[in-house]
Amino acid sequence: MKSDVEIAQEAVIQPIREIAETLGIAEDELELYGKYKAKLASSVWERVKDKPNGKLVLVTAINPTPAGEGKTTTSVGLADAFHVMGKKTAVALREPSLGPCFGLKGGAAGGGYSQVVPMEDINLHFTGDFHAITTAHNLLAAVLDNHIQQGNALNIDVRRVVWKRVLDLNDRALRHVVVGLGGKAHGVPRETGFDITVASEMMAILCLSDSLTDMKRRLGEIVVAYTTDGRAVRAKELNVTGALTLLFKDAIKPNLVQTLGGTPAFVHGGPFANIAHGCNSVMATKYALKLADVVVTEAGFGADLGAEKFLDIKCRFAGFSPDAVVIVATVRALKMHGGVPKNDLSRVDMGALEKGMENLLKHIETIHAFGLPAVVAVNAFPTDTAEELSFVEKKCAELGAEVAVSEVWAKGGEGGVALAKKVEAAMAKPKDFHTLYESDAPISDKITTVARTVYGADGVTFTAAAKKQLDEIEALGLDKMPVCMAKTQYSLSDDASKLGRPRGFSVTVRELRVSAGAGFIVALTGDILTMPGLPKKPAAEAMDIDETGRITGLF
Repeated sequence: MKSDVEIAQEAVIQPIREIAETLGIAEDELELYGKYKAKLASSVWERVKDKPNGKLVLVTAINPTPAGEGKTTTSVGLADAFHVMGKKTAVALREPSLGPCFGLKGGAAGGGYSQVVPMEDINLHFTGDFHAITTAHNLLAAVLDNHIQQGNALNIDVRRVVWKRVLDLNDRALRHVVVGLGGKAHGVPRETGFDITVASEMMAILCLSDSLTDMKRRLGEIVVAYTTDGRAVRAKELNVTGALTLLFKDAIKPNLVQTLGGTPAFVHGGPFANIAHGCNSVMATKYALKLADVVVTEAGFGADLGAEKFLDIKCRFAGFSPDAVVIVATVRALKMHGGVPKNDLSRVDMGALEKGMENLLKHIETIHAFGLPAVVAVNAFPTDTAEELSFVEKKCAELGAEVAVSEVWAKGGEGGVALAKKVEAAMAKPKDFHTLYESDAPISDKITTVARTVYGADGVTFTAAAKKQLDEIEALGLDKMPVCMAKTQYSLSDDASKLGRPRGFSVTVRELRVSAGAGFIVALTGDILTMPGLPKKPAAEAMDIDETGRITGLF
């Protein structure tokens, strides 16, 4: 069996100019990064902004398991299926982070015959967007420390500097560090730490801004520290908003690549869904909706994380909403949610499947709570039986969700036509989209609404530290924003070990952080970390490159 990277390397892909032509984009509207990658010039938006939007399909999933669900693969394959059906189609995805690429997951550009290419480039540096975020974030950190060193005119409390540094790698040793050691000439000693780049507020700002001007405004609103009398200090007070913005002059432009099936792919931005809002950029999605008749996009991890944030945060800011939602599952993963060990998933166990189905059914309920139609995509495995697939279809039908078996990993777009037809029918249904809460509701009410409606929790518990932060945020008038829940991806609860559909639990909020530039409040639950660590055997150990430049092991 060929690996994903081998399939991608053997593919004959088209020059990006030809892919752009299928969307009506002229060559002089492209900023080329070699033959197969490009950024779109801002002039494209000025030309298409008044066109009607195409149809939008959001792809989400059940809570992920080691058995694999294949959400990105399904997103790419579904877009290729619409392309096969003659629809003018585009797919809009996040850029992969180098952290999980070298850590646990390997590459993240789809799989099998449903990938975005050039796969190696997309996974490794791409067009430099993440480097721009890392540099801008750390520039602000350096200027902040320099301000404190040079007299601290803003009266910043060095114990309350909240702007850390970032790195686009998994490195647990950097979670907690002390800077400014070595004497007076080397800065003011203080405790701080590193987050992974995709957790940076600047990543969220990049993905939620609708122009460079909007981004400049948002960058200025970042809260970097608090003064000794409790006032929030904004980035704009350090007088480097212009410098920060110029580092994004190229990064803010959407990237255009293609799928193996020749479908245009907008790959731009990449916030994690467990510690950030988990969606590609608003600008890339808006461009795609103006240029294509059908746009397939995805949100990270399960519907309890990525989809909830796509709908409650991204759609709220961007002014659009999906016409249908696809929930990806596999029979194998459902059995794992039902208690079957990973090495025994090929065995038929209808009891475990029924128990694991509760996880999928809860995600269907969540999508319906937003007033949207749901279609379940069951990624096919050779071990799936007719009895198991029939049971999944029956249970989903009871909640009004259509089911289609997807074979896009093995067959590309052709293997997703049945799914595309079900999605097309769902898009024709009336929708009653609404967010789950109002932005100006109390913070505790917003968090409780998400916990009860989306996770199925009985309620929310705030630690003493979180309660103090909540009161402070309200006193500063920074509470009238959506909430971005930082939670484990593996469970509907905040306990990663609770698979299936946990009941009778409370979600514990241990910390609240203000992301005033992005426009939301981050609520950290459980033991979620904003700087991941490497596993015992990192994916990087399997990667190599030969003297011809041929890469191996990148998934």
